[in-house]
Amino acid sequence: MNQLNWYWVTFSLTVPPLAGGLVAFPFWRKDQAIFGNIFGTVMIFGAAFALIMREHIELDVLIRQCFDAGEQICSPNPSAFARFAIYSFIALFQVIVLFSLSLKVDEKMRRRGYSPEWR
Repeated sequence: MNQLNWYWVTFSLTVPPLAGGLVAFPFWRKDQAIFGNIFGTVMIFGAAFALIMREHIELDVLIRQCFDAGEQICSPNPSAFARFAIYSFIALFQVIVLFSLSLKVDEKMRRRGYSPEWR
């Protein structure tokens, strides 16, 4: 109970932004940036919610085992709030990056229709 599972934090850092970007990119290419951003955001926040629920279940099992062992104080370190906040802030940062990439792709798509001397 005294450690954070770094495998899932690494998973949270890599897989959801890749999945969200892969879902959003075809919409961005078709000049549907809003839909791409919505679907990409749903993927990222959905993954964060699933990881938070996984962490909650794991902590619940560990605390029950601690109480069953007869210990009086059973609190995880870092706290449940800190663990949930880590996944939440990772997802929030990833959504900000997704929206920033959306702006870059949209600008590139708009400029593609002009000749080079007018860009």
